[in-house]
Amino acid sequence: MALHLIKLCVGVDSIEDLEARRAKSAPGSGPVFHVTRMSPKRRDEVLDGGSLYWVIKRVIQVRQRIIDLEEITGEDGISRCCIWMDRELIRTSPRPKKPFQGWRYLKAADAPPDLSSPAAGGEELPGELRRKLIELGAW
Repeated sequence: MALHLIKLCVGVDSIEDLEARRAKSAPGSGPVFHVTRMSPKRRDEVLDGGSLYWVIKRVIQVRQRIIDLEEITGEDGISRCCIWMDRELIRTSPRPKKPFQGWRYLKAADAPPDLSSPAAGGEELPGELRRKLIELGAW
């Protein structure tokens, strides 16, 4: 069973903002990456179909499928983890999440469903309306 990661998307205001930043920093059609200080010890479980769930404005809103986890060493000599992800952002059913540092594991059973799943609902809502509902805590 897949094990996911969850991480705060610091400085990003919306899914559209995340998409725009990704397009600017990583143009093209290939995978994208995010570098973090700590490496998952449960690497095999994460690579068995896991995703990185992004928390935007204290709400889990979107995920990206994890392709690989690569150990890298920065220019400062510190070891880091490069999380390689599929470029596609998959919207999820919004779920509030309190702030935390770094990343955390997220069990598949605890992950919010994709908006494209029949259980999620709301896939037809315009982005601005969805954002307002999330801000109000109504969704």
